[in-house]
Amino acid sequence: MLGAVLAGGRGKRFGGDKLLYRIGGKPLILHAVERLETARRIDEVVLIASKNNAEKLRGLGYDVLVDELMIGPMGGLYIALSLGDALVVAGDMPLIVPEFVDYIIREFRKNGKAVCVPRWDNGYLEPLHAAYSEEFRGFLGEKIKSRDYALNRAIRESNPCYVSIEALPEEWRVSFFNVNSRGDLRKITARRD
Repeated sequence: MLGAVLAGGRGKRFGGDKLLYRIGGKPLILHAVERLETARRIDEVVLIASKNNAEKLRGLGYDVLVDELMIGPMGGLYIALSLGDALVVAGDMPLIVPEFVDYIIREFRKNGKAVCVPRWDNGYLEPLHAAYSEEFRGFLGEKIKSRDYALNRAIRESNPCYVSIEALPEEWRVSFFNVNSRGDLRKITARRD
């Protein structure tokens, strides 16, 4: 299973390129990448970048694909699935739990659905911590052609496998934490291993 890290955001709320902001001596995005790499069911990690930050990210030593669509997460996911099935996460998620990643992939394989996505009891989805099949790319292509870029709607329409977050170990929930502002950096240093 491919691990695809979406790295195309502009970091407006953060006030700059948050993915390269150094935490504990390394860029924020490397925290997400390294945790993803330690998941047993991830074979390879690639970065999905925008044309604005692709060159900087190539310096990290990973394969970088450029999302030319610039339509948000759906575009990055569409590019990632050109390489095959993928577990997709956001580059600003430094506390990913490798055991949770393995669990999602196991459920994805077991259920045989196009998508396996964590869902809260209130119906809120976590689409940037989910597994997608290569076949889902065709469905996304149709959505993109019709200019319907709402990823959550596409997921719901695809008859997905849902992973109930509340039924899982509570300590796995930190996996969803993402950095939006500089204030969030304090939370990372407090929670880091």
